[in-house]
Amino acid sequence: MISLPTECLFTIFDNLQTDYESLFSCLLVNREWCRIIVPILWSEPTIHFSDIRLIKIFLLMLNAKEQALLIPFKINLPNYQKLLFDYTSYTVSIGYGLHNGIVNYLLQIKQIENRMRDISVITVKCSLIAMFLRTSKKLKYLKTGNIIYNRIILENLCQNTTVISMDYSSNDDSEFEVIEAIAKILCKNTTLTSLNLIGGKALTEALCKNTTLTYLNVGLNQIDSEEE
Repeated sequence: MISLPTECLFTIFDNLQTDYESLFSCLLVNREWCRIIVPILWSEPTIHFSDIRLIKIFLLMLNAKEQALLIPFKINLPNYQKLLFDYTSYTVSIGYGLHNGIVNYLLQIKQIENRMRDISVITVKCSLIAMFLRTSKKLKYLKTGNIIYNRIILENLCQNTTVISMDYSSNDDSEFEVIEAIAKILCKNTTLTSLNLIGGKALTEALCKNTTLTYLNVGLNQIDSEEE
């Protein structure tokens, strides 16, 4: 039996990207097909973030620094055997659905009381976004929503060279470290072409220096306002 080249198999399976049932069946055929299909299945996990099984797998990918953020909240991490693949390395986009998935997970383990205000949700979200920035080799689209931009996230974001579209949201313009880091990213980043900016006021100079952005949304900002 003549086998098809890997490139041909990838093209065939990629055309089935939204047909998850067929892809799951195909990846059980042999190891070669499995190695080709797994990256396709995990490239766009956003629409399935509400499935707590994904959140459990993502939590298993946290390193010691990212796990340390969860210690004050005594959040129980899943305890599984070693994963067969580095699933998050294939992720292309992270959307707002991540928040709902985290809420569902914390509700299941009974570690959340308020869906919208519990700081534990934001903390888990920060840890996971830091992890995605660190592990994903193909991450292009990042929608963080309203999170706390801690040092780990900022360091990973500064080092990232794949993100081309980003939504930045912050309710606190007084966080100088965050503003400075975002400005640094805008000045030096050579891949970012789309930025949805919500919250910052001190980024005018960085925006002027950036030469790669082709789309910019500055709604709800006051970057042209004079300081009183």
